[in-house]
Amino acid sequence: MKKLLNTVYVTTEGAALRKDGETLVAEIEGEIKARVPMHMLASVVLFGPIFISPALIGACAGAGITLVLLDRIGRFQARIEGPVSGNVLLRRAQYKASDAPDEIVRSLVIGKIANQRSVLMRALRDYAGEYHPDVRGAVEQAAMRMAQILRRVEHVEPVLDQLRGAEGEAANLYFSVFNHLIRSPDAALQWAGRSRRPPLDPVNALLSFLYTLLTHDCRSACEAAGLDSAVGFLHRDRPGRPSLALDLMEELRAPLVDRLALSLINRRQLREGDFVKQDSGAVFLTDDARKTVLTAWQDRKKEERVHPFLNEKAPFGLVPWLQAQLLARHLRGDLEAYPPWFWT
Repeated sequence: MKKLLNTVYVTTEGAALRKDGETLVAEIEGEIKARVPMHMLASVVLFGPIFISPALIGACAGAGITLVLLDRIGRFQARIEGPVSGNVLLRRAQYKASDAPDEIVRSLVIGKIANQRSVLMRALRDYAGEYHPDVRGAVEQAAMRMAQILRRVEHVEPVLDQLRGAEGEAANLYFSVFNHLIRSPDAALQWAGRSRRPPLDPVNALLSFLYTLLTHDCRSACEAAGLDSAVGFLHRDRPGRPSLALDLMEELRAPLVDRLALSLINRRQLREGDFVKQDSGAVFLTDDARKTVLTAWQDRKKEERVHPFLNEKAPFGLVPWLQAQLLARHLRGDLEAYPPWFWT
């Protein structure tokens, strides 16, 4: 729970962080704005140009508190952390499994497709009487075809390229009707397809920002479980890429991020004016909008659901840590297969 709730986000450019005894102190223009005991911290996430004292950096590294540096629009820049602890036998098992990852990839893909389909089905239930018949039919057709892909993935002999192809096919179906889930009166807040690095419209800007936050949590969860976040199964290895963290977040994208993004837009907590477009065409959240999203993200992580495998209630924000632990147990041989997390 400590790693779930005790993340500090610093979004005000020009803020300064320093160490005072065993306390993190945040200041703006010399005025103290917050004091947080360091024993309560698991990580600190900084957006844009924030000053960090060398004493604080050293204290965080020694205490196992991760410092994550993002640019002002939320793109990952660096992590500062002390020695990474982990079980060498677990990591050897992970590296061996990465050479033949088909069964693990099958579980990841099943979880992702099932959760994407659940988002579509939830929209059909929530707006049952409001959809135009043609729109409802399009969403139902996409959900039906995704169910067919899901059955295919569950029952055929897993072949890595075919599993990746099924994951891509289902994602195309999901995003082909994603705009039907948006109910904002703002013409700018419409979906025309995925764009990133940089995002080219407000919805993509919001999704990219939230995916960055989820990636941070998944990476921390992998390392906390003693896993190597750079060696994945679904995502190919690439220098500097946290492939395992990206694997872990695939089944969580739709219920944790996409649903939150839709809620923020459909409840009109975010409007067209909460985004800025640069001369390059890139679109980003404003400073105030980022704070709104961060507050909603933290609230979302506190919501509880019954974990389908553990059969116990757990907050959304704890799910990456639970899944990383279950993956570690599978790699150690304690579980026959990796159990994906299903959103209900």
